[in-house]
Amino acid sequence: MATTAPRTAPVEGTGFFTIMAFVMSAVIIAGFTIQLAMGRSSFSAPLAYHVHGMIFMGWIALYLLQHVTIATGNRALHASVGRLAYIWIPAMIVAGGIIILTSARTSGGPFFFGKSEFLISNSMGLLTFGGLALWALRQRRYTGWHRRLMLVAMSVLTGPGLGRLLPMPLLIPYSWVTVFAFSLTFPIIGMLVDWRRSGRVHPAYVYGVGINVGVFALSLLIAYSPIGYAITEWVVAGTPGAARPMDAYMPPGFSM
Repeated sequence: MATTAPRTAPVEGTGFFTIMAFVMSAVIIAGFTIQLAMGRSSFSAPLAYHVHGMIFMGWIALYLLQHVTIATGNRALHASVGRLAYIWIPAMIVAGGIIILTSARTSGGPFFFGKSEFLISNSMGLLTFGGLALWALRQRRYTGWHRRLMLVAMSVLTGPGLGRLLPMPLLIPYSWVTVFAFSLTFPIIGMLVDWRRSGRVHPAYVYGVGINVGVFALSLLIAYSPIGYAITEWVVAGTPGAARPMDAYMPPGFSM
């Protein structure tokens, strides 16, 4: 069995990536837990939200397990369990896309985000995660690339957690950009650690962060273009989401 396979010494620097994995996971979990405790989230949500939550929380468990197995030198189990990611990542993209579409049509998305940026930029961010994570899997034989690309991919997923921890209404109209900027904190820390250890930043960070930032900028250009507005209006046409303003707004009588 994989669990009884001989263990090998962890790769140098594994401790840092394991710590970062737990920190990013904690941010995501804390964001959702706090909102639940404050009564802003509920277990009475439609089934699609529960399926989405189970798939994404399952990814967090898989992500942490992969770091623990490699940190303890159990490479056989690490490789065996890692194959699940090829199924899990596409499932996350599908589940995430369904929730984005459902939220946009049901309410237009959170009021502190622009409706078009929530629908279009959010969707492109989800695809960015999927692309970077699958690229990281393809680079699994090259440890330096594999774990750094996966860190950048995971940082994309911290956005929803950060958005539930930061005072979003107070950041209007820059809430969306602010969440994205905070999510870059994790790969930036990785870059600084690289620089301190070797005097250079690994190219995986350069490409990974570059792609993330580039896609984000492109997504905003599309979201706030006539084409982006037209797509958003078409998606929410005839639904409750069409009733809310296109831009982020403060609901009447809302208080923190």
